[in-house]
Amino acid sequence: MLWPFSSTLKVSMSAHRVGWYLAVIQFFFALSWTVYVIFLPQLAAQVGIPRSAVIWVLMLDQIIFVLADYAMGVASDRAVRVVGRLGRVVLAVTLLSCAAFLALPLVAPSGSAPLFLGIVVLWSVTSSALRAPPLTLVGRHAAKPQVPWLVGLSMLGLGVASAIAPYLSVVLRDLDPRGPFLLSSIALALATWGILAAERALAGQPAAPASSKAPERHAPPVTPVAIGFLMAAALAAAAFQLHTFINSTPLYLRFAKPAELQWLAPVFWIGFNLAMLPASWASKRFGGWQVMGVAGLTAALASLWAHQASSLQPLIAAQLMAGAAWAGLLMSAFSVALALGHTGREGRFGGALSSVLALAALGRMAVLAAEWQKDPGAQPALAWAPVVGWLLAGSVLFLLSRRRQV
Repeated sequence: MLWPFSSTLKVSMSAHRVGWYLAVIQFFFALSWTVYVIFLPQLAAQVGIPRSAVIWVLMLDQIIFVLADYAMGVASDRAVRVVGRLGRVVLAVTLLSCAAFLALPLVAPSGSAPLFLGIVVLWSVTSSALRAPPLTLVGRHAAKPQVPWLVGLSMLGLGVASAIAPYLSVVLRDLDPRGPFLLSSIALALATWGILAAERALAGQPAAPASSKAPERHAPPVTPVAIGFLMAAALAAAAFQLHTFINSTPLYLRFAKPAELQWLAPVFWIGFNLAMLPASWASKRFGGWQVMGVAGLTAALASLWAHQASSLQPLIAAQLMAGAAWAGLLMSAFSVALALGHTGREGRFGGALSSVLALAALGRMAVLAAEWQKDPGAQPALAWAPVVGWLLAGSVLFLLSRRRQV
């Protein structure tokens, strides 16, 4: 693994090493979100926010992500035109984000809810610097055949962090929150420091579009194909949120005890991590649209299999399959988004996709806030929604692939 603060991170690094570096960034970034979610109820209680209102704070975060991810993507398109500028912007905003994150457990004991929520908002806005902008570098500077591999490595960091999140919840929940917040902030700040060298490494590739003196041909504005792509991505993301965070626990509890959930929850992410790099190869070989379509249909089948499982073993197999399918969907979706935005609007399309993912998470939290998962009348609809969502997404993507090849 490439440690960002190592002296080996130089302009001469290969695109593959940049990919591993992006994986490190996403790993620590995802871990910071896990730490935040673990300790938010405790910190909120210190400022007088009841536990029942914590879900609304999390929903506020997602609303900010929806808006800020797209805005940050648009801004990254402008900054990336000058080599080195985007890296400096990402580093500066991320350091501010880390400072805000570190301040959360420090200001909570003061009991000031407005101050605490203000810092939450600042952290939410600035954290968007580590979603769309790093992938803007990939879409802008990397050669087209390299994009799926680099995106896949970046998503692998997210998957590994998600896989260990249940264990962190058990290990960290009784600790003083200042320690985990401090370590998360330092690790993420150090990881992001290498973005300057990563940007120059990608921009310095002979095949990079930015190195060419030929005039750029900017990507067209939003087209019906792009709108269809985002709609399919929204369906797939909503299905993922419902399957993973709403339906999986009841499915496991049919055959396992509550104490075993911490060992079963990562199964989905194990499948995700195992399939990510093979899916990257498939996207390079067959095209992002095709991989997304196949992955959508596979995910629908896996969700259906999970509901029909008669014991724990086939349920685990179904969850592995669902995780692998989501890996193909997520990786190829970002690859397609970058291709749709090439050249000049990579950040805009990547940010739009990130906003769609945040919107799906917001929808899942709305379900939890309304407690629909406890309503016997709503449970059948929630159970079948991932199957239908993934099936529709895969079908739409296959139709769109006939109109445009990526």
